[in-house]
Amino acid sequence: MYGKQIMKSYTNELINETSPYLLQHAHNPVNWYPWGPKAFEKARKENKMLIISIGYAACHWCHVMERESFMSEEVAKVMNDNYVCIKVDREERPDIDQIYMTAAQLITGSGGWPLNALALPNRKPFFAGTYFPKDRWIQLLNYFKHEYSTNFKELEEQANMLANGIAESDMIAPPKADAEFSESAIKEAIDKLSRQVDKAYGGLSSAIKFPMPGVWNFMLEHAAITGDRTYENLITHTLDKMAAGGIYDHVGGGFARYSTDKLWHAPHFEKMLYDNAQLISLYANAGQYTGNIDYLKIAEECAQFVKRELYIGEGFYSSLDADSEGEEGKFYTWTYDEINSLLGKRAYLFNQHFGITKHGNWENGRNIPDRNRENPIVADLQDEKIEKILDECKAILLKERTKRVRPATDDKILTSWNAMMITALINLYKATGNKEHYHLAESTLKFLLKAMFPKDHNQLYRNYQQQRASVNGFLDDYAFLINALIQFYQVSFDINYLTKAKELTDYTLSNFFDEPSGLFFYNDKDFNELISRQKELTDDVIPASNSVMADNLFMLGLYYDEAPYSDKAAHMVKSVLPGIEAQAAYYSNWGRVLLKLVYPPSEVAIVGKESQNFAHAIQKQYLPGSLFCGSTSEENLPLLEFKYKKDETLIYVCHNKACKAPTGDVQIALAELTSEK
Repeated sequence: MYGKQIMKSYTNELINETSPYLLQHAHNPVNWYPWGPKAFEKARKENKMLIISIGYAACHWCHVMERESFMSEEVAKVMNDNYVCIKVDREERPDIDQIYMTAAQLITGSGGWPLNALALPNRKPFFAGTYFPKDRWIQLLNYFKHEYSTNFKELEEQANMLANGIAESDMIAPPKADAEFSESAIKEAIDKLSRQVDKAYGGLSSAIKFPMPGVWNFMLEHAAITGDRTYENLITHTLDKMAAGGIYDHVGGGFARYSTDKLWHAPHFEKMLYDNAQLISLYANAGQYTGNIDYLKIAEECAQFVKRELYIGEGFYSSLDADSEGEEGKFYTWTYDEINSLLGKRAYLFNQHFGITKHGNWENGRNIPDRNRENPIVADLQDEKIEKILDECKAILLKERTKRVRPATDDKILTSWNAMMITALINLYKATGNKEHYHLAESTLKFLLKAMFPKDHNQLYRNYQQQRASVNGFLDDYAFLINALIQFYQVSFDINYLTKAKELTDYTLSNFFDEPSGLFFYNDKDFNELISRQKELTDDVIPASNSVMADNLFMLGLYYDEAPYSDKAAHMVKSVLPGIEAQAAYYSNWGRVLLKLVYPPSEVAIVGKESQNFAHAIQKQYLPGSLFCGSTSEENLPLLEFKYKKDETLIYVCHNKACKAPTGDVQIALAELTSEK
């Protein structure tokens, strides 16, 4: 994908890898190695330090550092002569990234990508940072070359201190004996979270803004479950501003990874599967809750983008690069003259609506379509007419855009991210009734269960590329796949999916669970070669794998009447309860599990021939406080036992295992489910 920029006279050990990011570096003059025994043995034998350089295919500054340094023969000589150089794709090996990112944060107080760590041959880091300009990088490498030969003991002490710091970084105090789940704890978390919201432009107040769908889903579920609409406007205002801003691709659909400004105007143009999957779920949920069809339109457009740009007929690719033709955002931005030439008389309306100017609203005379501005022309036309004209304009620009040089695609398929996309399609199906989303969710789920579980491998794989899987699964792969299986069961009532979810959960309890803490390690105990076994605890742009597992255990505890599952989920939430109350922005998915513990969900059991149709009729409503199960015949799942009656389809609405009288009327069941709000 970057072959035209790379000197083909060099080939290193990365040539045999499947990761697009690693292959981008396969013709660097740097003698890169993939993470593994060959590199470690070379470092040991030659007594050389390690350079562990971590990035991902869509990373703009990773490409910049490659062009400036890793493609330079001058820099390569310094690296090759004094170090064993290892390249890591952080999306394939987030466990490695977690270790060395923690080192960077302990040393510098911040992190990011590219991440460059220097380590002893035993893999313990003594220095870590992010992007370095060429001259600074050479200076740094030469400095530590000198230190390694003259002050080894000091470096070794620094490495040991850092290793200890990394090992202790995810340690949390045991939950207090008197810790309780309460409405007041949730209220305090939501109140504090609301004070972090940018009241003018939406999102969390900061210089740059990430969409953070977990935060808004937490607040949305709180409003729906409790009936407290105090902060509903903060949620909808954020969703409106994000969907109107330049972070959203108005021409082709889909969200960029983050906005470089507080107005959501200028994005960092890389598009990630995990962002769009979560945002599809968020906008679908918000559309259900508010009745705002514009939210459903955004969710549909995002889904169409993902299917058009990232779907291969089996699973979903990981991302699109920010750059094309060596420039960030070139694929997505327009000059005033381009738009006028393509749209003719319609250009005036489009330009007014999306803030297009002669001088450009971004860099170098280029424009980012952005609706976050006053629009005097809109008031003069009927809404339907405006929408029709704008849709025609967008279709013309999208067709023209296909003629441009496309950003590079990271074509690896990741289990966890695909599982998020399955959940997104399920949520969109519930909101719209579009069976296409249901079928795509099902086919993707079947693909993962086949491709990520080869016949000769009993454990889950993380990645799939070039018709093979190669990286063993991490906790997030298991957690998100289990969650997707549970979600798909709730719309399909195919018990095989729930059975598989339980089977995978039992595997995680055997191979990932840490009994002393009651939490899960990120690495499988059978596949761990790192200096420290870490736990992923805080929710970020992706929910923490531990919070997802707590959610899974809670739901499976209800389905199977398994107290050990339920008790483990409760213990996990108690362990992070102080974090939820104090910093809900970093514990938002944990907050969603806390909601279930404080406000136990309704158990909706539907049995009979029409069970799936009845379920869909009910699930058109936004019901985050409900758990669904069903069958067309007698079923031994505890929540379904003794409920089946021949020639009838009945709905049982239950609370804490106590059921109201069954009904064959969807509207009566809906009234029972919503009567407490």
